[in-house]
Amino acid sequence: MKKIFLILSVLSVQFFLSQKTGAKAENDKSTNINSKASLNLSKEEIDLYNGKFLKFIEALKISDRAAMDALLSEQARKMVTDVVYQKLAKDIKTNKTFKIIKTGNKPLIDGSSYPMIQYKYSDDKDAEPKEVITAMFETDGKILGIKPYKITK
Repeated sequence: MKKIFLILSVLSVQFFLSQKTGAKAENDKSTNINSKASLNLSKEEIDLYNGKFLKFIEALKISDRAAMDALLSEQARKMVTDVVYQKLAKDIKTNKTFKIIKTGNKPLIDGSSYPMIQYKYSDDKDAEPKEVITAMFETDGKILGIKPYKITK
């Protein structure tokens, strides 16, 4: 009798703690935002954002804080300190040239999306680059963020 009670209690605990795994797609406005996020940027937008990024890199190379602040969005300017600029200067090889490898819109957790360009160093000839720099922009060309990272296998 004790064995039957033990087996039933174990099975009932599993039954009550189980979860449904079916996912349902909702058809609302957030779905439209995500479908727009996959669109590529126009040539004019790429030229605008790439120009702002290259100006930022030149200012980073000579440590011109005023020029870097002028290129950042108001939102980013509030969070960036000298330590952040120093880390960027250390992580980004400013003496090299950059090549665009991907453009598009980057969706965020809150449902909004911003223009984004990913770069690699021009001398990196691998199909999968070792180092990638992602720059995110506001629509007016102001820089929201720059994130360099190394791809490890």
